[in-house]
Amino acid sequence: MRRSNISINLERLMRTIEISGEIGELSKGGICRLALTDEDKQMRDLFVEWMKMIDLEVRVDDFGNIYGRKEGEDSSAPAILIGSHLDTQPEGGRYDGILGVLTALEVLTTFHEQNKVFNNPIEIVNFTNEEGARFSPPLLGSGGLSEQFTKEFIYSRTDANKNTFEEELKRIGYQGCKKNRINNIGSYLELHIEQGPILERNGLDIGVVTGIQGMSWMEVKITGKSDHAGSTPMNMRTDALQIATKLIQKITDFVVEYDNKALITIGRFIAYPNSINSIPSEVIFSMDIRHSNDTIKEYLTNIVMEKLNVMACAENASIEINKIWNAESVDFSDCLIQTISKNAKDLGYSNQKIVSGAGHDAKYMNKLGLTSMIFVPSQGGKSHCQEEFTSKNSIEKGANLLLYTVCQLAKEVETLN
Repeated sequence: MRRSNISINLERLMRTIEISGEIGELSKGGICRLALTDEDKQMRDLFVEWMKMIDLEVRVDDFGNIYGRKEGEDSSAPAILIGSHLDTQPEGGRYDGILGVLTALEVLTTFHEQNKVFNNPIEIVNFTNEEGARFSPPLLGSGGLSEQFTKEFIYSRTDANKNTFEEELKRIGYQGCKKNRINNIGSYLELHIEQGPILERNGLDIGVVTGIQGMSWMEVKITGKSDHAGSTPMNMRTDALQIATKLIQKITDFVVEYDNKALITIGRFIAYPNSINSIPSEVIFSMDIRHSNDTIKEYLTNIVMEKLNVMACAENASIEINKIWNAESVDFSDCLIQTISKNAKDLGYSNQKIVSGAGHDAKYMNKLGLTSMIFVPSQGGKSHCQEEFTSKNSIEKGANLLLYTVCQLAKEVETLN
């Protein structure tokens, strides 16, 4: 078994993770650091400071994506890009996305202190608004870079308080310029927690990610009639909440019975007038359908919409369904998958190939260069919650695998010390 002669400093990496965890810290140890908020600005400022400390060339593009570049011997060679995102869910954990950015920083810090020289440039990136928790849809930074969304579309996105993406980008001082976008990418690697239970259940160190499931997002509005809770007989009600819950259960059962690999989630649910003694007149809920096979995903999306319309009509309620986001499944680079798998074996790490059920910036970066991801286990499979946790041992293995792989891809140049 061949081992790398270089490794990351685990204690230093864990310190940066701890410092990050203090910015937007919640009562149970999680983080609320929504995109383009004051907390996001504070974290960005610190990240930029850390990159300058190791002599990286820092720049910001017009979507607020932050880059740090270590120049290569051949400055015209395609860059090896590594990173993820620093924004979180409203009650997010300390590792989702953050681990990928801070591990990338640790990899470059290790190269810096050991005076490593490479043929290809290496860049770190922090993508803006990966989560989509404040500005919908998600993946706006990487989606803009890969031209999946127009600049006008991204800038016009609004949060719950009607603040636009562009206004908030300017307010926190991170509206860079188009010329700063990275435009010559050889490979993109993203280290990430699995956000699921498979690796832990199988007792494995590493997941070598082969692709990302497709997903469809919809918003459904059920309209009934608002009446008094004490004076309207049960058989004379058109209760939007009761109808919505009935429809949701039937649709969920249908999707699960049709294909046990399909996933359906009702993640957002709002009832009006939201009064204890009023019958709900309107309910709005989100619906997220995912599958690794786009044909099945599209079929399920369409049939679910048909069934919802028929069932709502039978309940004498009106219904509106809007598709708010659709993402096709992606397959990552076979070459990178093989390289990561071999490197994990060389380092003595148990591993398996795995499809990501969650969306990541790697989805859109796949359009700009060879792409793959490295997963490390999530304790209990938990993510997008404060209880999210990955052990130091798992973090160390994932970080060293990333470092080892970047060394190969960037083509280390032998130097005389």
